[in-house]
Amino acid sequence: MIKGAAAEKSKAFAIRIINLYKYLQNNKEFILSKQLMRSGTSIGANITEANYAQSKPDFVSKMSIALKEAAETAYWLELLFETNYITKEQYISINNDCLELIRILTATVKNSK
Repeated sequence: MIKGAAAEKSKAFAIRIINLYKYLQNNKEFILSKQLMRSGTSIGANITEANYAQSKPDFVSKMSIALKEAAETAYWLELLFETNYITKEQYISINNDCLELIRILTATVKNSK
């Protein structure tokens, strides 16, 4: 079950990441695409876990992990762009979604402490 704006946005983002992964696999890029798939889909998984946290510290921990995964995803996207696996337009579009998640997660972690 998806709960809250962060969960909805992270699920939509994960779907974009999965589609990008498929595109990269078709273009014979295997290493970076696997890293991107792992970190990009982990964001929503950790947000979902946070929504069912056993305590406030558990919630903050899971949201912090989601934030770290989002930052890692931004790094892989940057590498894919700078090595010409994705176009500037593709990069800007998906990276903007990633940065929005980073902003939401940063605010959530700060406000929850």
